[in-house]
Amino acid sequence: MRFNIIFLAIIFSLFFLNLLANEKKLIINKLNETKSLEFNFLQEVNDKKENGICVLEFPGNLKCNYSDDKKKELVISENKMVISQKRYDKSYFYPVSKSPFLKILYKDSLFEIINLGKIDISNETIKLTYINESKIIVLFDKNSLELRGWQIIDQYNNLVNFSIKIIGKNRVLNKNTFKLPSIN
Repeated sequence: MRFNIIFLAIIFSLFFLNLLANEKKLIINKLNETKSLEFNFLQEVNDKKENGICVLEFPGNLKCNYSDDKKKELVISENKMVISQKRYDKSYFYPVSKSPFLKILYKDSLFEIINLGKIDISNETIKLTYINESKIIVLFDKNSLELRGWQIIDQYNNLVNFSIKIIGKNRVLNKNTFKLPSIN
């Protein structure tokens, strides 16, 4: 009797692990089809909330326009990040080479998070938690397998929650979309 219970537990565990591995493969297949995303976002850093619209082009390009009075714009390209306040005609340049955020912008790194991350599945969300030099949590919709957001610790040790709602996929983008502004 005890042998039967242990045998059934092993079979159930293998079946469950196979289901989790299958979810990861399905997400990777979905991402392989993705060249670019356009999405609305809600960013929460500490108690501050900001929102807007972004365009992400794999590999490594992101442009976000914030819905704020400063007309803030974030551009990541060529491993550089620029935050501009168009209202004041100011741009601030930051290196992003060590930021865990870059792991979201490159498919190879994102696939590593998916393959090596601990998976938790709820009714609506697939959550992948990856711990390497830093902790990164990436969220996917359980039904559509679309990217839904991420959580990272930024270079200033702030917890950053970034939730997204995809509004476009694989659109042809203007070559100047991710052009970095000049230094002012």
